[in-house]
Amino acid sequence: MATRTLGEVPAGCRQRLLAHYGQEAQAWLDAAPDLLEQAAERWKLSLSDYHDAGHASVIATATAFDGRPLLLKAWTDPARYRHEVSALRLWAGGPTADVVEAADDLAVAALELVGGCPGGAERPEREAQMAAAALQGLHTLGQRRRRTNSFPLLADHLSTEMLPRIRRRMETLDLDTWRLLVDAAFPALAGLQEDASRTTVLHTDLYRENVPFDWLGHPRLLDPLPMLGDAAFDWAFWTVYYDLGHGTDGRLAAAARISRIPILVLAPWCRALALDGLLYYLEAGDPRAPRMAEVLAGLSASTPRRDS
Repeated sequence: MATRTLGEVPAGCRQRLLAHYGQEAQAWLDAAPDLLEQAAERWKLSLSDYHDAGHASVIATATAFDGRPLLLKAWTDPARYRHEVSALRLWAGGPTADVVEAADDLAVAALELVGGCPGGAERPEREAQMAAAALQGLHTLGQRRRRTNSFPLLADHLSTEMLPRIRRRMETLDLDTWRLLVDAAFPALAGLQEDASRTTVLHTDLYRENVPFDWLGHPRLLDPLPMLGDAAFDWAFWTVYYDLGHGTDGRLAAAARISRIPILVLAPWCRALALDGLLYYLEAGDPRAPRMAEVLAGLSASTPRRDS
């Protein structure tokens, strides 16, 4: 099967990856079209076009020899490729996309195209509840099949990345009108205590765009940034970020009901993630900062603290 030449990586994708990885990604971006074309030729795929999305990879749509629509994904970071493909394979048979092919030498994989097109099929009316049920299923599979030392640890992410950057931004940013809110939310960090009984393979990137639906109306959780740790982190991320500023209280209640993790336990994780997000948006000049501030204020007001 002939493969078409894709040409240069789209400007938007190139800009996002350079912002994420720095100028050292420039050479890889120049080579990315050839990597995709090599993989397509190896697996007898017909390339269609780029799908301009994501911050850690270059994505193209493709068609298998039997007419099956696929996504061809090339990762800038080989470690991120290995972890993502390993997680999707670990969750195989669950609410994720199938890994059809993978090339470790290229850091490229061919994945099932959920719903037959980027973004998936039409979302059902009860999408949030269905997404929550899928997340619980993913965690169950992760607990049953997890392999020691296969993925980064959530504990390391918290201690070496998330908590230090929160403290750094609190010290260096001019928080102005946000200072009282940030200072009030900071004690939530002391409540981030992992429970070993909830340890599973986490998704950790549960934005709505990473949960497309297939033709049967079933959610599929894609593009994980997998870690091994407490399921409370994923539930808090889903609560805060799945549809930022809309339905937060409902998602928190659903998270507690479906995961059976009490709201008093989930709430500090939610506040910590919202605080981290607010500080990032303020540093980046992101227009979503006021919306995240409202989420953080709402979480702080509506969820009691364990020490109160």
